[in-house]
Amino acid sequence: MDPFMVAAGSAVVGAMASEGWQDARRAIAALWRKPHPERVPAIEADLEEVRVEVLTARKAADQQTEEELAVEWRRRLGRLVAADPELAEELRRIVDRLNPPAAGAPGVMIARASGRASLFQSGGDMHVRER
Repeated sequence: MDPFMVAAGSAVVGAMASEGWQDARRAIAALWRKPHPERVPAIEADLEEVRVEVLTARKAADQQTEEELAVEWRRRLGRLVAADPELAEELRRIVDRLNPPAAGAPGVMIARASGRASLFQSGGDMHVRER
C-alpha cells in the first residue's frame, strides 16, 4: 500500500478521537463533494459511525480494531484518489493539518512490525536499554 495512503487512513481515524474532529469530518466529506456530491451525506454518516467505533476501541485499549478501521479508510481514500487523482493534493493538505510534523521533524515516519519484532522510531535522540 502507498505509504501516503497509510498515513492518510491513520490520520483520519486518529482525528476521530481528537478535539478537531468536526473540522476534520468536514474536510474529509468535502473530498467527495467534487466527484460524488450525492455520496456526501452517506460519507458523513459513515464518518460519525466509525468515530463511535474508534472512541469505543480507544476506551477499551483495542488497537486492533482501530487499525482495522484505519485500513478501511485507507482503502476508501485510495479508491477516491485513484478515481480522481486531482484530489491527492487536497488530501495531502488535510493529512498535513491532521498530523502536523513536530518542530524540527523531517516528516512522517511509517513502520510496521509483526510477530515478535521490536520497532523503535525516533525523530531525535533515543536511548534503548536491554531488559
